[in-house]
Amino acid sequence: MREAEEAAFARGISAEALMDQAGAGAARAIRQFFPQASQCIVFAGKGHNGGDALVTAEHLQRAGWEIDVRLTLPEEECAELTRKKLASLREAPPPPACPRAVTVVLDGLLGLGARELLREPIRSSAQEINRLRREKNAFVVALDLPTGLNSDSGETDPEDCVTADFTVTIGFAKHALIVDSALDRVGRIEVVPLPDLIAPESAGNECLAIPYSLQSALPRRKFSTYKNQMGRIGIVAGSQGLIGAAIMTTEGALRAGAGLVELFVPKELYSLMASLAPAEAMVRPFRSTRELLTHEVDVWAVGPGLGSGHASDMLKFIDQAKQPMVIDADALNMLSGHTDILQRAPGPRLLTPHPGEMKRLLDPGKMSRAGTARHFCEQFPVTLLLKGSRTIVAERARPLSYNSTGTPGMATGGMGDVLTGVCAGLAGRGLGFYDAARVGAWACGRAAEISIFQSGQSEESLLPRDVLAHLGKAFNELRNPTV
Repeated sequence: MREAEEAAFARGISAEALMDQAGAGAARAIRQFFPQASQCIVFAGKGHNGGDALVTAEHLQRAGWEIDVRLTLPEEECAELTRKKLASLREAPPPPACPRAVTVVLDGLLGLGARELLREPIRSSAQEINRLRREKNAFVVALDLPTGLNSDSGETDPEDCVTADFTVTIGFAKHALIVDSALDRVGRIEVVPLPDLIAPESAGNECLAIPYSLQSALPRRKFSTYKNQMGRIGIVAGSQGLIGAAIMTTEGALRAGAGLVELFVPKELYSLMASLAPAEAMVRPFRSTRELLTHEVDVWAVGPGLGSGHASDMLKFIDQAKQPMVIDADALNMLSGHTDILQRAPGPRLLTPHPGEMKRLLDPGKMSRAGTARHFCEQFPVTLLLKGSRTIVAERARPLSYNSTGTPGMATGGMGDVLTGVCAGLAGRGLGFYDAARVGAWACGRAAEISIFQSGQSEESLLPRDVLAHLGKAFNELRNPTV
């Protein structure tokens, strides 16, 4: 970020131009999550982070938001550019008087280069932000970084680091935002790209999955496209008492654009599954996995709701199937203790474990989630999607990718089944597993957010079916980002 800023200044780009771009983008990001004009309490520091916050506030005020500015220091002690933006905000037309749906607190206290140990008056302001979140149910949006988070290490002030629900980071993602220990302080990450900033040539070994980095992986279809070009997906899922997982996986593959979806179920469940499966899918009974090896499919998805029976038969299937395969849920548990199969699998494999399943595959000990993902992919030639609040996608010799979308409302059964189907559907239409996993995780997370912030659901009421219902909007946003 510093290198890109210095290069921009050398080209004649002013600090004010970057500030104006940052504030406009941050306001668009906030309105993406809060489309109804609300109240925004702005905590502004004396430096340019405070100036960014004030530009953001002006854009919100012009969109009808009620703005309350709280400076940490007297106005005369603020930077010249920050004072200029405060004056511009005061000149903006006042919003109409109307009921405010929510209160959003904007943390513009400290920016890039700040350290974790807070001093007065910043500490008191950070304490007040956390109080408003805790006692008034305000949503906290940190601008660039939550105050009290070290921008390089991810270490936090032990007592008073701001707890953000969203962090709108400017230009590029910072390493501190994806450190495990910072997860609950950072919340949802949104990156505001600046047109006048050019990324340095030096590439890191980490990246954040955002629309601008994922767009090219999801090209529009040619007008002449037909179903056989979009992939035939074979789903092996479901068992007595676990039929819902198979249905959600099937719907996920369909909603991801698969050309044909076949659901393979144990013969004794065929009648029931045929009556419950989506009309767009084909349901086929099977007796043993030997039968599956003869079917012509482009991508397999195996595991959701499969139960623990016939493990040896399923392991042979995972070992022998030549097609790409997404492995999830019960199939992952079957692999525990038999991971040598992954060394010799004849086709690409995408594993999608949650933390418990990952621990059964590889005991991480004291390794971080990132360390665990890297270590596993160094041992096995697979793609790994390690689920969690900041889902990680790993593959040997590829940057470690962190997902940026999602909500705590997704902590409910069935979300992973939808994701498995979506990843398989994307792979069937031509995406490699690395991109299919990154796009799938982003789209499912964004669909969940849309369900909550635009369609009336809550963290408590969100269901996998809501994610399925809003995948279309998520994919459209991926192609045409608004931030």
